[in-house]
Amino acid sequence: MKDLLLTMAFYGALSSALPVVQDGEQAAEKDMEFAKKFIEHYYPDTEPTSVVRNKFRSSVPAEKIRQMQAFWGLEVTGKLDSNTLDAMKKPRCGVPDIGEYKTFAMSPKWRKRDLTYRIQNYTPDMNTKDVDHAIERAWKLWSDVTPLTFTRVYGDSADIEISFASGSHGDYIPFDGPGQQLAHAFSPAYGGNVHFDEAETWTKDLKGTNLFLVAAHEFGHSLGLHHSDVLGALMFSTYQPVEPQNLKLHRDDTEGIQQLYGTPGDYDGGGDGDNDLSPTNIPEVILLTDLCDPHLAFDAVTTLRGEILFFKDSFMWRKFPHTKEIEKNSISSFWVTLSSSIDAAYEVEEDDMVYLFKGSKYWATKANIMEPGFPENIHKFGFPQTVEKVDAALYDENSKKIYFFSGDQYWRYDKATNSMEEGYPRKIVMDFDNMGSQVDAALQHNGRFYLFSGSIQYEFDSKTKQFLDLKKSNNWFHCK
Repeated sequence: MKDLLLTMAFYGALSSALPVVQDGEQAAEKDMEFAKKFIEHYYPDTEPTSVVRNKFRSSVPAEKIRQMQAFWGLEVTGKLDSNTLDAMKKPRCGVPDIGEYKTFAMSPKWRKRDLTYRIQNYTPDMNTKDVDHAIERAWKLWSDVTPLTFTRVYGDSADIEISFASGSHGDYIPFDGPGQQLAHAFSPAYGGNVHFDEAETWTKDLKGTNLFLVAAHEFGHSLGLHHSDVLGALMFSTYQPVEPQNLKLHRDDTEGIQQLYGTPGDYDGGGDGDNDLSPTNIPEVILLTDLCDPHLAFDAVTTLRGEILFFKDSFMWRKFPHTKEIEKNSISSFWVTLSSSIDAAYEVEEDDMVYLFKGSKYWATKANIMEPGFPENIHKFGFPQTVEKVDAALYDENSKKIYFFSGDQYWRYDKATNSMEEGYPRKIVMDFDNMGSQVDAALQHNGRFYLFSGSIQYEFDSKTKQFLDLKKSNNWFHCK
């Protein structure tokens, strides 16, 4: 099984691109534009975005077409022929094809064998009993070949949440209407939840989009599998409308899932004999007492799609908005190029982008998918050469300014003009009352600034800089 780029460890999404038939030159031009977008998305370069755009300006590079043809088992010509275009237009998954790994980056898997799932809502297209049956059958495909069990729960929170939604639905990955993305699922490193596009016509047969077939594929992602390049495998990137009663896991699917969890009856949950349950390769829900050390201090803090991330050494804690559970992960399980501590981080929510700083370098990332062209040097922001690192950073969503803290000074960067504001740097103690001369981490949340220094956090009004409160840094974790 050949899989996606290491950075594509976030989710799997079934989608389709429907052809629009036109005649002559206009149709050829439309096909070329479609092919450009297809190759840019599913066979991306690691070069900076500007270089990629220039490369794709007039045509699709022959080497990229050859790469796509080889992956799909087509005749490798490097030409955009009718067979290649037909393959591009088939219903398919929304994440890139290129890569080298069976599983998601760092092979994230579930820590336990007995998993629970909850169906949050139903599609009006089907009888609820038929939905229940399709979901149960889809899980059984995977439990039959692993030591895993899947139990439905009602009302309470579950390991994996299943829901139907349309358009923008709270995870920053909006659905785009009928015939396009069918569903998407998150890897174990990001919770494993599954969303089905309500704009599709869901059925128990092949008269519409068969729920059982799509669910079985998406649950493979929830358990840690990427896509297969083996046509006929359940984890192949396109939707394959086979008769539901005839669906069986391909050998490739079975080998992939057993590589993660072993065979039925295995106790350790790992087919390679590896009993390692460290946070390097799995998400771990930790005891709150681990966070309640009164001397706990953070290296960096940022929001991420409604969550708050707290960084310390080579780990980070994820605080979710609607639960008291705190999840601990290694930084490298999210960002494989970052194996140790982060100096600073901030989110620009309207761009769905998080920036991570380490030494003189910084990275831009959407969730855990690194943007091409990074890392870049922090001096691109306009820092003097004497600044060797950023200690803390935050983005003020009201003023659209980025605050950078380094040593006993801070700078303010104007996102609109992409330049440092005049009059900076300024001494931290001049503008933030009661604050010491060092900021270790910073956060903007619900209209307030939180500046962390050691085990203490200082709360300020983001508009007036008025000091509001002083608390322990781990006050976010309901410590007594």
